[in-house]
Amino acid sequence: MGVTKTANFTDAQNELAIMLKALAHPARIAIIEHLIKANECIGSDLVDLLGLAQPTISQHLRELKDVGIIKGKIEGTSMCYCINNKTWAKYRTLLASFFVEVNCDDSCC
Repeated sequence: MGVTKTANFTDAQNELAIMLKALAHPARIAIIEHLIKANECIGSDLVDLLGLAQPTISQHLRELKDVGIIKGKIEGTSMCYCINNKTWAKYRTLLASFFVEVNCDDSCC
C-alpha cells in the first residue's frame, strides 16, 4: 500500500480530509444528527437507536471523538456524549469555504 503524501497539501486540505473521513459512514452521520437533536446522550442509548452492537457504536464514537467533533464525560458507569461546539464551528467554517459557488454552466462536460 502506498504512503499518503499529506505534506503535498495545505493544512486546510488535510484537516478537511480528516474531518470528512470521520464523517464518511452513515452510522456516524446518524450519531451526530441524534446528538444535535438530543443535545447529549449516553453511548448505550445509541445501541437501541441504531440497532448496532455496542462495540460497533463505541468504534464510531471513538472516530468522531478522535477528530474532536464530539466530546464525552463519565456519568456514573456510563459515558455521556455531546457535540464539541468549538470544533463543530471550525469544521462548519472549513466545509463552507470548500463548497464555494461554482460558475460552470451545464455545457462544461
